[in-house]
Amino acid sequence: MNDTIAAISTTLGVGAISIIRVSGKEAIKIVNKIFKGKDLTKVDSHTIHYGHIINKTEIIDEVLVSVMKSPKTFTTEDIVEINCHGGIATTNKVLELVIHHGARLAEAGEFTKRAFLNGRIDLIEAESVMNLISSKSESNRKVSIQGIRGYVSQIIKNLRQEVLELLATIEVNIDYPEYEDIEVMTNNKIKPKILKIKEKLKKIIQESEDGKILSNGIKTIIVGRPNVGKSSILNRLLEEERAIVTDIEGTTRDTVEGHITVYGVPLNIIDTAGIREAKDLVEKIGVEKSLSLIEEADLIILVLNNNEKLTIDDYKILEICKDKKTIVVINKSDLEEKIEIDKISYKNIIYTNTIDLDGMNQLKEKIIELFHLNQLEQKDYACLNNIRQISLAKIAYQILEEVEKAIQENIPIDMVEIDIRRAWETLGEIIGETYTEELIDQLFSQFCLGK
Repeated sequence: MNDTIAAISTTLGVGAISIIRVSGKEAIKIVNKIFKGKDLTKVDSHTIHYGHIINKTEIIDEVLVSVMKSPKTFTTEDIVEINCHGGIATTNKVLELVIHHGARLAEAGEFTKRAFLNGRIDLIEAESVMNLISSKSESNRKVSIQGIRGYVSQIIKNLRQEVLELLATIEVNIDYPEYEDIEVMTNNKIKPKILKIKEKLKKIIQESEDGKILSNGIKTIIVGRPNVGKSSILNRLLEEERAIVTDIEGTTRDTVEGHITVYGVPLNIIDTAGIREAKDLVEKIGVEKSLSLIEEADLIILVLNNNEKLTIDDYKILEICKDKKTIVVINKSDLEEKIEIDKISYKNIIYTNTIDLDGMNQLKEKIIELFHLNQLEQKDYACLNNIRQISLAKIAYQILEEVEKAIQENIPIDMVEIDIRRAWETLGEIIGETYTEELIDQLFSQFCLGK
């Protein structure tokens, strides 16, 4: 990180303003070489200066240049931002000159990566930056802001501190058993402390599952055998004719997607190919894709035909979805009821009719009920907000459960201490106290170039 990087930080295209960001120890000197105006090496930090970007004697653009000196910057390095006129040709020419005079084109997310590696932000704050950029709802924005402001990180740091204090007391007992003025730490004394930490972590995980919904939306899969009305339900939910609807079985061969908002939360809906014994290769691929999507879904809308008895395919689908959060939709309620409703063991069952939209409101209300969407807006939004963070929290919780079990089995305290330390290190991975280069490279590669 000894070199100076540069990139376009605004969307490249026609617009009023474009911003080229430069960061590194040579940032001010490099921009000063192509700037006609004040001597940027002598100006105060956090000031803006009018002038022109020049290439030898040619004026390239009229600009405003912001100078921010280390360490009070996003990356903690010297940063210069060139505010030029928007437009592809002008923006690219300014960037070209910056690189020609000594900067390197930044990699995706490299500015934020430097902020993390230089200790300016932790991993939760870094990921929240990306979440904020890609926010599609007001709730998503609020979750991201709480992450950026450090509230979520502090929750994890406080929890780690409690674990660390417990570890310190245990280690003193192990290393200095002769000391009389320290608390003698036994399994019986460890247990209530572990239970307290476990309870706090459980609460974080539960609230974060809700936060993930606010941040990412609800991935919703519509499944069922062919010709039960899956595509019609998608169209009615979206209030547009997104999917082709015919009486011919197997019309939907691939997934059809759409997005709506329910109670302020994005619902990402995917209509899948009908699940049955495939009759050709194309249909087989579609069915396999439908089955794989079921595993990834937050919500399954399982559609059955009110006008037909349950088939072998229906029973198979019901079995596949039994451990998922599922709403069973008995479609075509305007027709004679032939389905054996008593053979369906699911709790969440509603009837719909896509001819006159009967049941669509009940379906939305059931989704609100299942995910407690009417309660999410009352939360403070300070929660883990992606799968990586939540998965690590769950791993730490499982480790603490192992610790509790070991205590009950009266395992020696020095052995129990090993697992407690594992939990502490796992919590550290959430905020980036411990990490691998591969993880960091992978995370920041998902960012845009100028961030």
